[in-house]
Amino acid sequence: MNEDMMLRADEKKINWYPGHMARAKRALADQLSRVDVVVELCDARIPRASRNPDLDALIKGKRRLLVLGKADLAQENQTRAWLAYFRAQGIDCMSFDSIRGKAKDIIARIEKASAEAVAKMAARGVKKTVRVMIVGVPNVGKSTFTNRINGASIARTGDRPGVTRSNQWVRITPYLELLDTPGLLWPNLSDQQDARALAFVGTINDNIMDQQMLAIRLMENLMDEHADALTTRFKLKDNTLRGVPLLEEACRGRGWLLPGGVCDTDRGASVILDEFRAGKLGRITLQKAPLPPKKKAEEQREIKKETEE
Repeated sequence: MNEDMMLRADEKKINWYPGHMARAKRALADQLSRVDVVVELCDARIPRASRNPDLDALIKGKRRLLVLGKADLAQENQTRAWLAYFRAQGIDCMSFDSIRGKAKDIIARIEKASAEAVAKMAARGVKKTVRVMIVGVPNVGKSTFTNRINGASIARTGDRPGVTRSNQWVRITPYLELLDTPGLLWPNLSDQQDARALAFVGTINDNIMDQQMLAIRLMENLMDEHADALTTRFKLKDNTLRGVPLLEEACRGRGWLLPGGVCDTDRGASVILDEFRAGKLGRITLQKAPLPPKKKAEEQREIKKETEE
C-alpha cells in the first residue's frame, strides 16, 4: 500500500478490541499446554496486516505452521512471492485455497510439523493423538478451514467477524484433533494502514466505522493497480475521480439511485465492500510481498543508475 493509505485528518482511528477477545486470549493461553502444533491462519490478500503480533510471545516454543488462507481470492504471483518471503525467514508456511484446497495436503504438513512429538511417544510404545490449535484474526476463515479438513460443517462459520466466540475441539481422525479458536486482534492497532487493510477484508466489525468512507478509500486504493477491474465492475465513466464523487459515480453506474436521481451512497458503499470481499472484482492482493534482499539491492542500483543518467 502507498501513501494514499495514510490516515486523513477527518478520519477516526480504527481500533476494535471487544471484551470477548481478551477472554478468548486467556482461554487460548490455557489450552496451549495441550497442543502440539499451532496453525496460524492469515489472509493471503493482506498477509502482513492479518498476522497478530501478540502471537509470537503467546505461542513461543510451539511448532507453528503459517497458512495463507483465502488464496483463491488473492493474486497467485503475489501469494508465491509471500511464501518465498516467509520461507526465507525460516517460517514453515503454505497457501490454502478455500474452494479447492485438499484436506490431505494440510494434514500432511501437520504430520510433518508434529513428527518429533509423535516419534517420542512412539518410542514409549504409545500412539499419540496430535492436537492442533487454529489461530488467526477474526473472519480469516478458521472455521471454514477446520470444516474443510474435517469434510463436514462442524465448526460455526459466517462472513462477519466474531462468529466463533469460544474454543471448539473437532476430531478429524482417531489420532488428530483440531481446536478452532475465536478470532483475536491486538489491543492497539497502531499501524493504521494495516488497520484499514483489515477493515477492507472484513476483519473489523463494520458497525464501528463509516462505511462510505471505507468504501471510498478501498476504491481509491484499487484505482492504483486494479483500475480496470473497478471500472468494469461498477461501470465507471471517469476513473480520475476520487473521494465522494468516485462513490457517486459507482452508484450511477450500477443504478443505485433514490427518487429524484439522488445517489444511494449507503447502499453503494455496502455493496462495494461486499463484492470486493467476495472476490467479484477478481483476485486482488492488497499488500505486496517485500522484495528479497538480493532483488531489492538490484532494484536500488537500477534506480540509482536511472537518477544519475
